[in-house]
Amino acid sequence: MKKIVLSALAALTLGSVAASAGIIKLYQDGNGQVFTKPAEGRTEIKADTPVFAKASKLKFSGLTYIGFNYTNYDATLSNGTVNTRSDITQFEIRRAYFQLKAYLLDNPKSYYRITFDVHQDSKINGDTTDGDILLRVKYAYLYLDSVLPNTGVEVGVVHRPWHDYEEHTSWYFRDISKVLVEQKNGANLSNSADFGFNFKTKTKYFDSELGLFNGEGYHSTQISSDMSFEWRTTAHILGVNGKDKEKKLTYWDASFFGQYNKSHKGIDTNSDGVNDRFDDLIFYGLHTVYNQPKFLVAAQYIKSLDTADNGTYVSKQAGEGYSVNAEYRLGNTNDYRALVRYDSWTPTVLAGPEYEQKTYIAGIAWDQNKNIEWVANIDITDNAAGSRRESYNATAYMLTTQVKF
Repeated sequence: MKKIVLSALAALTLGSVAASAGIIKLYQDGNGQVFTKPAEGRTEIKADTPVFAKASKLKFSGLTYIGFNYTNYDATLSNGTVNTRSDITQFEIRRAYFQLKAYLLDNPKSYYRITFDVHQDSKINGDTTDGDILLRVKYAYLYLDSVLPNTGVEVGVVHRPWHDYEEHTSWYFRDISKVLVEQKNGANLSNSADFGFNFKTKTKYFDSELGLFNGEGYHSTQISSDMSFEWRTTAHILGVNGKDKEKKLTYWDASFFGQYNKSHKGIDTNSDGVNDRFDDLIFYGLHTVYNQPKFLVAAQYIKSLDTADNGTYVSKQAGEGYSVNAEYRLGNTNDYRALVRYDSWTPTVLAGPEYEQKTYIAGIAWDQNKNIEWVANIDITDNAAGSRRESYNATAYMLTTQVKF
């Protein structure tokens, strides 16, 4: 088994890091992290498989969301017609990351990272497919630490400023739902990675991310020579940065985030007054989160502007909305959690009534250990009668296992 695992690691390494002409030994610490140099607490991995690398240290990690989903769609729409959407009963892989970090520079905080992700191919240009599981690159960037005071930079296919912050400080359940800015029944404004660069500043009371990107995201084609400027600024009101602290600290953050991407002219493909193609995406948001070891509460507001300004169509993503979520932790080690979330999004229209799109989430989570989490939840989609997404109204029952190492 060791030979099989190490062969896979070696193959990934050879595809991601420059090869050299020597055979090196591998060492593993108590957390399973793999190193190329011996040190206290590291044990040599006995194997015949050679690994070639010019990196002084290699770090491998993985993250997978394994799920079961039963979705019951409303049988009829408000106008009395039958809903054409069929109920869903299926097992699914919602995410499967395999990641390598290679430390190539003298600064121990600088590294090269590549993250592979699986994706089930369900539709291409509206046509159904056979549902193949595809492998794609989610992140591929060089991180340079301290290029400016308290500031590093990612260059390549990098994090966008907002998503990762929210998922690591206020919404810890990406395995069951994306954040409001990305969720399809919410704002659906951007995804979490893109081609470009992202400057990341961290201090005790303040941090920020400022970046310039293609704008379409990591799995879309660049269609314009114009760029997207995106940002996040966060005040740590208590002087504590809670990101990646396993929810054990008391912190209070307030953030301002957004995107200025005035480059993509829309097309009303259905002649219904709504831009169904590419959009000018100019939006901003306000967010706050308060966390203690026993509970967390968070809220946000997002406004996406209509930049068409020609009176013939409106951007599909134009609108405004908000989201609130909370969790309460139980058990001697806080390994049980109760969670709730409510999203509201109202798209902008040219004329007539505007219809609200609502999502309710409630569930319980159990941290079996530091590597495995279980979540059971219910997800209710409740869009206003007559809205473009009324046919998506449904109740979903979900069971999820998150595995990480």
